[in-house]
Order: sequence, then structure tokens, then C-alpha cells
Amino acid sequence: MRRSIATVSLSGTLEEKLEAASWVGFDGVEIFESDLISSPLAPREIRALAQSLDLTLDLYQPFRDFEGVDDARLAANIRRAEAKFALMVELGVDTMLVCSNATESAIDDDARAASQLRLLAEAAEPYGVRVAYEALAWGRHVATYEHAWKLVAEADHPLLGLCLDSFHILSRGDDPAAIRDIPGEKLFFLQLADAPRMRMDVLQWSRHYRCFPGQGGFDLTTFTHHVLAAGYRGPLSLEVFNDVFRASDPHRTAADALRSLSVLEDSLAGEQETANLRHDRGSFTPITLTRLPEPVRPAGFGFVEIAATEPAAERAGAVLAALGFAHTRDHRSKPVQLWEHGNTRILLNAADPRLGHTWGGEATITALGIGLSDPERARERAERLSAPALTRRRDPSEAALQSVAAPDGTAVFFCPTGPPDADSWLADFSAPAVTNAHEQRDTSIIDIDHIGLYQPFDHFDEASLFYRALLGLAPTEVSELASPDGLVRSRALSHPDTKSPLRIVLNVSLLGRGPQADADGGAQHIALSCDDIFSIAEDMVDAGVSPLRVPDNYYDDLAARTDLPPAQRERMRRLGILYDHDPQGGEFLHLYTPLLDGRLFFEVVQRVDGYQGYGAANTTIRMTAHREGSNT
Repeated sequence: MRRSIATVSLSGTLEEKLEAASWVGFDGVEIFESDLISSPLAPREIRALAQSLDLTLDLYQPFRDFEGVDDARLAANIRRAEAKFALMVELGVDTMLVCSNATESAIDDDARAASQLRLLAEAAEPYGVRVAYEALAWGRHVATYEHAWKLVAEADHPLLGLCLDSFHILSRGDDPAAIRDIPGEKLFFLQLADAPRMRMDVLQWSRHYRCFPGQGGFDLTTFTHHVLAAGYRGPLSLEVFNDVFRASDPHRTAADALRSLSVLEDSLAGEQETANLRHDRGSFTPITLTRLPEPVRPAGFGFVEIAATEPAAERAGAVLAALGFAHTRDHRSKPVQLWEHGNTRILLNAADPRLGHTWGGEATITALGIGLSDPERARERAERLSAPALTRRRDPSEAALQSVAAPDGTAVFFCPTGPPDADSWLADFSAPAVTNAHEQRDTSIIDIDHIGLYQPFDHFDEASLFYRALLGLAPTEVSELASPDGLVRSRALSHPDTKSPLRIVLNVSLLGRGPQADADGGAQHIALSCDDIFSIAEDMVDAGVSPLRVPDNYYDDLAARTDLPPAQRERMRRLGILYDHDPQGGEFLHLYTPLLDGRLFFEVVQRVDGYQGYGAANTTIRMTAHREGSNT
């Protein structure tokens, strides 16, 4: 399938948008009228630029409020359309998008509308261009694709067909299955956009909150499958109105967009392995749907790396020691410490190039090592998903771990699973020259439960799609949490196979205000799972590292809304342990450390009876306590 993107989906000038679309590998673009009007280039120059970039110009849009008008307005609309048809000839575009009339003066008369659409197609005929009619979800009288198809069928002109837009159809809750009943040759163009589920005016929803496939709540795989089954063979094109995308780097946005189409096409191919989509009326031209290498099921975190200045690394080491970790080895060629508790590993790196940059603190999570049985297949999938490969300085004798950059700059390493051997990354570490004073203790720490990563505002949706596409993780619905500095948006991702203990939580400030909510300095954390949180907490206190102080008011409220025994609540209060439960009877006990440096902290969690959440109800308590602690 060819892949296209509307210029309105990218920031910058028209020239910059075309260059970005070409740079990441799009086949074509939709030219949005305002982009052309504001360009200093003549239409023929734009056509030549696109050709030099190996881009086709697939659609000119939008042409608004044409049909359902009186005779005087119709004559003016035809003159306006003929000027645009001539412009399209200069551009080399053969299809124009016509939106259903959304004005209050539109006349509710299907016969009139169909007749006028036929006149428009007849006016287009001398120019050799086509008219794709689209039902806007907020159209005055035509708001559904079925109604639009009725008018197109009644107009009955070979140069008049439909443009189907997933947002306009799915935002209304319309059933797309009837698309299969539309002749494929009358489906002139397909526009794709996802969106989070929201209760708001559909026009505002459309103008500000669309996103790329896989980043919202629509089932675009099923929707697109219906369109292809009807016989559509044009490009898969993205038309996304989004305030963030319009202000972000166009190259990164274009890469994110193309990644979304790769994942969508892969899911379509998975549903129809023959790649020959058929319909009850017969077979259509076969299409080739591109498959991605299957994602490798993650075995969990091989390691998490923290870049920290020396004082922050000492504070992090003290917390790790209190949790039972030991500094077991040093890297052979870099100032990186390996801290271990069983097979749970944390790296403290004093050489990361981001040290000294403007973070919210002196330590940050800079790398995730993901345990995989087939790192090479993961690398191939990452390459196909336009995930930027990272180059790193290494000694020739060191392990050649593959790594890619997440949208926020976090390095994601593909670590081979299995027993340590000469090829393992662990072989890059030797025993420390000086015996460490901290000995590894046998505590109830089990593994890394999840990682919490704060995202810059314009990376949140991109990061969600990145981890989903790269590692096969499934996202939860987005939740919004109140913090002392404003709302925080959060989304967790985990593998559908519960045997894969990989969980990543992404957070972003909606305003980017305050020391805990700044886009570059929001708090990050490493959550460690255990089977006896009370013993862990008491060991921490004995080691001189007290858990984060939780207000007494929290435990008074806990007494009012739960049946926890008073003695247990008192022990939880003394040790700073919080509580949550789910409707299925699962329970969640967790505690936090104070912020180590204004940004980084650890969490200890105990999941009981299949609890799958993250204690989100307690997040506001944690953020407030951390803010209070940073002010003392």
C-alpha cells in the first residue's frame, strides 16, 4: 500500500513539510489549501519540488460548503471550483476533496444536493480531475458516509466518488461495516486518524485532539479492513489535526506518523494473511500488505541505567543498599557501577553525556535493558519502525548490544536472555578493585515491577506508540491525576502475555509547571516488586533510609473506607505503606523513597491476588508528599 500524509498534520512551511514527509519515506502528500496559499512557490514549482523529493501530490483539500445551496450561490461555487481545478492541473493533483456543507443556510434537499454534485463533477471533467465527497461529522444535513454515498450514487457521474475519513465515521459511533457495500471504484480516497475517547463537541474534538493510528481509542484495523474489502486501492493517508503536532519538529512527527501506518498495515496483514481481500460481489485486484517482523516477547528488564553525578550516585547507592542490593562489579572501560539483587540489576553511570544538562535534578533514568530471546529480530523490527539506532563508544572486546532511542531520548537496549556467557553484556563488568562495604542481603525483592518515565509534553502519544510498536506492549486508557502543580496525564503499557513482567508507565504534565511537573524535570522512578513489603520497609529503616512520610490523614481515610485491621493500618502508617485494591479482590501495597535529587525515586510494591494496577489512587498523595519533602 502507498502511504500519504496531509500537510496539515505537520508543522512548518509547505516546503519543510514536503521535505520531512520525503525524508522519512512517505510516498505522497495531501496538499492543504492554506499551506499552498501561504507558500511563496508557484504551483508548478511546488509540483517540481515534490517530484524532486519522490513525492506524489495525492489530494487537494478542502473545498467547503458547495452543495445544498440556492442557484445564485451555486453559480459562484462552480466558478470557485473551476479556479481550483485549473490550479490542480498546475500542481499535478487529480483528486479534490469536497466536504459536506456545514453552514446554517444549507438547504435540506437530497435531490438538489445530488444534482449540484453532478454539476460539480461535470465541471471537473474538462480538467481531468475527480471529486471526492466527504461527509463531515458536523455537516448540516449530510453527516454520515451512508448519506454521502446515497447522494453520490444518485448523482451518478464517473468523476464523483467518496472520501472516507475514519474520524468522521468513528467519532459518531457509526458502524463502518456497510462500507463493504459501496463499489470499490467509487471509493476515491481514504483518510485515517485516531483519537482518544472524549465527551465533547465533535468539531473541537476533531480540530484539536486527533492523533495517529494506535495512539487513540478507535479500532482502525477493523475500519480499514472494511474499506480494503470493498475494493479501495488508493493510498493509506493520514489527516490529523493536533495542536501538539502543529508545534513539533516535522521530521519527528513524520517518523511517528509513518510508524503508525506500519503498525496498522501489519495488523491488517495479520487479519488477512492471503493479502487478497475479497467481497461477496467477487474478487478485486490483489494487494500486498507489508508485514513487520513479529515482536519478541520481552522477558523483563535486563537492567535499568541511572546517569548520576557523584553525590546523587552515592545517595542512590545508599537506597539500593538499604533495599538489599550490592555493588558487585564495575565496567571495564567506563565509570559505571553494577548493583545487583539476585537477577535484578541497576547500573549507576557517571559518564553519560547528558550529565550536566538542564534536568530537574542530578540523576535520571537514561537507559532500559530489555531481555529478549531474539535481539536481532527486535533490531530488524525497530529498523522497519523508523526507530533511530544509537551509536555508542565501546571497546572492541565489549558486547555489541543493539540499541535505539525512545522519543524522550531514553536508550532502549536489546539484551539476550539466557545464562551469562562470553557474549553477554555482563562480561563487560569485572569485580570491583576494592571490596564493597555493602553486601547483598537476602530480602524479599523479586524483580523490577515497572518503570515510570516522565515525558516532554509533545512526546507523550509518540512514546506510547513507540513502546507498543517496538515491544508489543498494550496500553491502558489514559488517566488524568491531580498534582499540586496541575494535572498529570498517565498511561501504562504492559505485555498482554502476563508471563512477560515488563511494564512501563508514561507521565506528562498538561501544563509543564512546577518542580515536579516540568517537561524536562518531572519525577522518574524504578518500582521493585517484593513478596513482603513490611520486612523491606523495616530493613530500610534499620539501614537509615526511611520511606517517604505519608500524612496521618491518609490512614484516617483508609480506616473509613476499608476493613483493614487497626494493627495493620498502624504498622502501615509507621512505615509509610500505602494501599489499593481492585473490584476482583486484588490488593496492592506500596511505598516510596524520598526524592534522591529532586527528580528520581524508588518504589517498592507488593501485588496480592492478581492485582494489575499501579495504585493510581495514591499518586496525588505521593506527589504532594514529594513536593512537601523537597521544600523541607
